Amino acid sequence: MQKSKFHVLSTKPLGEALIKEAGKNDIIIDEISFISTEEFIDEPTVQKIHELSKENITAIFTSMNAAGAVGKQIPGKTDWKIYCTGNTTRKIAMQIFGEKNISATADNAQQLAEKIIKNSSDEKIIFFCGDQRRNELPELLKKNKIDFEEIVVYKTRQTSHLVTKKYDGILFFSPSAVTSFFFKNKIGRQTQIFAIGTTTASSVKSFSPHKVITSKTPSKENLVAQAIQHFKG
Repeated sequence: MQKSKFHVLSTKPLGEALIKEAGKNDIIIDEISFISTEEFIDEPTVQKIHELSKENITAIFTSMNAAGAVGKQIPGKTDWKIYCTGNTTRKIAMQIFGEKNISATADNAQQLAEKIIKNSSDEKIIFFCGDQRRNELPELLKKNKIDFEEIVVYKTRQTSHLVTKKYDGILFFSPSAVTSFFFKNKIGRQTQIFAIGTTTASSVKSFSPHKVITSKTPSKENLVAQAIQHFKG
């Protein structure tokens, strides 16, 4: 008797390797992007980044988009201390700044803020972010009287789509994608939701009473592995 296939929606592109890995485990994944990002660095910001590259600062990245955008503007090596969230962001930051410059990483913004507070010094702190960044990290820093400056280096745009297909599972990778999805869609009672981190899971819970399975580490590889484990039983 032929095995039944599970149909899963990913709200961001995953790449061929993960699609194939899921397929080997009887999971068919459709990819539909619910957000788009674009770099947003004007000439004054370019000059600011160039000036900062010559200083010893603490730089915070909570997204791969911010790290990538800033990296394109760095003229050479820096002595920045880097704090970042997530495996992908960390990998990009390591490629740009070098492994020795990574001071700390965390699974989410709250944990990262706690590490910054614990290791705070007199160095200038710059939070490179998007125009729709979450509030957890800056609010914790302000609460603990940690001075910092925000520099917006990319914009996030919601690209909502009406989904008519019924899915066994949905993968969410950011609060922005959650908001974009629920703008036009509801989820059936039997659909299992997967979230890449606690912040994204909390966003899902603000729209739906569904149980959310949260990735053990904030990576798309781990989230797909969680989905495979769930549907294999």
